[in-house]
Amino acid sequence: MNKELILIRITGIDRPGLTASITEILSRYDVTILDIGQADIHQTLSLGILFRSKENESGDIIKELLFKSTELGITLRFYPVAMEEYENWVSMQGKNRYILTLLGRKLTAKQISAATSIIAEQEMNIDSIKRLTGRVPLDEKKANVRSCIEFSVRGNPKDRENMQRSLMKLSSELEMDFSFQLDNMYRRMRRLICFDMDSTLIQTECIDELAERAGVGDKVKEITERAMRGEIDFTESFKERVALLKGIDEKILKEIAENLPITEGVERLMYVLKHYGYKIAILSGGFTYFGNYLKQKFGIDYVYANEPEIVEGKLTGRYLGEIIDGKRKAELLKLLAQVENVDIAQTIAVGDGANDLPMLSTAGLGIAFHAKPKVVENAEQSINTIGLDGVLYFLGFKDSYLDEKGIL
Repeated sequence: MNKELILIRITGIDRPGLTASITEILSRYDVTILDIGQADIHQTLSLGILFRSKENESGDIIKELLFKSTELGITLRFYPVAMEEYENWVSMQGKNRYILTLLGRKLTAKQISAATSIIAEQEMNIDSIKRLTGRVPLDEKKANVRSCIEFSVRGNPKDRENMQRSLMKLSSELEMDFSFQLDNMYRRMRRLICFDMDSTLIQTECIDELAERAGVGDKVKEITERAMRGEIDFTESFKERVALLKGIDEKILKEIAENLPITEGVERLMYVLKHYGYKIAILSGGFTYFGNYLKQKFGIDYVYANEPEIVEGKLTGRYLGEIIDGKRKAELLKLLAQVENVDIAQTIAVGDGANDLPMLSTAGLGIAFHAKPKVVENAEQSINTIGLDGVLYFLGFKDSYLDEKGIL
């Protein structure tokens, strides 16, 4: 007996039991559901069902569905689908799927139009769209307002590098952040996240803070900025800066640690990551003293940073052990992945300076956070508009889910 493919589209005010009423009719005719999707925007339902039925029963099915839609006060439209059209759709399964995440304090039609136009230019198709953040208040002055939309995209980019550059350009021009990731098993199973410390987890450079107390603040700050921009070698800059700190009392380190300006969103991010079993590391070109303070405060698992030499309660201007520079950060990321028995694709790295680029490019997901221009230019993902908890949206977390779990 011949089979017929039919697509029905239902719209109207959502209510409990609506989907059950529609599928109950279909169940009487023992149809096969080939695809189904539903979205609810401001209590308005949009439901699509593609099914296969016996050709001699399709008329009765449509008639019953139309009667039921009138009874429920919804709109129902139906479309016959050609077998060839369906087979072409099925063949798309072999193509890659990507996740494009747009993030900002607010998202406008202009921003979404610009980003989706880039996707269209790459001849990729958007399969689904969902909002990850909570419902956006009309009062834009409310604290910590965020907006995040996730697009599921099918196909293969014609020119991945050009697309990446275009998205980065939009990110800068339109004040939004983005992430473009291959949607594979590793994206859903990230397990290890490594953070830079200074100007990432905290809103300061600790060496600069120490230098201010030593009266050499301007000189050290200038060296730090040049190193973070990648204008001078990090190792040499570190030696120069540490030498200028000679004679500082160890008590000053404690005073600075107890007053570190924590970056917006860190508390929420750490709480969620720990709750879901992520291993967390600090890989820093700063000092272990401050890293260990954050370790105790947030339950961080690993801290690798530089150790200043202290003799009789004062800094000597020298350091102990190997300098943690950009190359070493990437090596430590790989080592921790081995220790935790996770694939490198399951790792995340977050940083702001040029010395973070090696670990950002090594990790499965590298994120530039409020970063220097050179870092943003070379990173595949960046966050510049909101706090560090924006990382959660790049990992696919939804505010509504976290709220349900009582961990928002």
